[in-house]
Amino acid sequence: MSDSRKIEFQGHSGQMLAARLDMPDAPRAFALFAHCFTCGKDIFAAQRIAERLTSQGIAVLRFDFTGIGSSEGEFANTNFSSNVADLLAAVDYLRQTYRAPSLLIGHSLGGAAVLAAGPKVPEAVGIATIAAPSSAGHITHLFTGSIDEITQNGIAEVMLAGRPFTIKKQFLDDVASQDFLGHLAHMNKALLVCHAPLDDTVGVENANTIFTAARHPKSFVSLDSADHLLRKRADAVYAADIIAAWASRYLPENTAKEAALEPGLVTVAETLTGRYANEVRATHHHLKASEPADIGGDDSGPAPFDYLLGALGACTSITLRMYAERKAIPVERIGVALRMEKIEGTEITEMTREIALEGDLSHEDREKLLAIAGRCPVHRTLTGEIRINSVLKSN
Repeated sequence: MSDSRKIEFQGHSGQMLAARLDMPDAPRAFALFAHCFTCGKDIFAAQRIAERLTSQGIAVLRFDFTGIGSSEGEFANTNFSSNVADLLAAVDYLRQTYRAPSLLIGHSLGGAAVLAAGPKVPEAVGIATIAAPSSAGHITHLFTGSIDEITQNGIAEVMLAGRPFTIKKQFLDDVASQDFLGHLAHMNKALLVCHAPLDDTVGVENANTIFTAARHPKSFVSLDSADHLLRKRADAVYAADIIAAWASRYLPENTAKEAALEPGLVTVAETLTGRYANEVRATHHHLKASEPADIGGDDSGPAPFDYLLGALGACTSITLRMYAERKAIPVERIGVALRMEKIEGTEITEMTREIALEGDLSHEDREKLLAIAGRCPVHRTLTGEIRINSVLKSN
């Protein structure tokens, strides 16, 4: 079981930074995630990576840099150096409250920030970057048309990702002075570089520069056709799985055994990693439930009614298999397809169950199995009287 909690901690300048800590019951290690330029801690890629690492027993702290999202401060007064300082403040928060992070993970400019912060985090054994630039100054290409105005007037408002941001000349001066590549060969930390060859925001040549500057152990993983922000769910999940698998090689084994729930007890709790996302537990099994994207969900798992149909289908298949084995009916395979809809103008819900029976079966065998389907326990429960008692758990 895991939970996701909102927290705050002081940034480098004393202002409060908004954060989320995704925490398994017995974490074997902690990771720190740095988001991309002008993004935030709750971008889809960050949520997915945190969810995947948490399932592997790794707690993840992700936070909004000063002036971003729900954090205090003015974005116009920040720069790359202040982002690195905020990262180190997050490291101190974990170090003092829980445990120093063993992993530093950064997306885009956040990737450059974790590379710059890495030498100052001795407890970290690994650094993973996603679509990271090989220099902090690369970020200025996002507002190239405003650089002259910023240089002449000391300040300008630029549009980034459809939103206005104020950039000061001190930002340009700061990124121009940064050089973190020289530290990579002496960091003594494992490095994972993830990048998409077709990334048109930060070109893949940046990944090659970072990879070449580092010493082994180092790994490069192509994110294929992913975009810079990993907007597609499949791309974010792939990156999350890769990072989780890579990190496991450098972390202690997850020896904590989560206690199984008692048979017959099912628990459901929000994961807080996506809209309508829930974790369903039954004995030692972990499942996901959500809603599809077209009604506002994150589509991280089947919808509740899908599980209801799945329960009826699985119970039907199991009941038929038990009966066929007992009566020596040569069924090779059983399949069940189900649909559910409201009958217009009524309060009646109709479920349609189509049963496929493979094997050399007589007409009599098929008819008997069809009749038995109506005797599966879930079928009988759904068509019988059901009482639901709801109570509030005491605090």
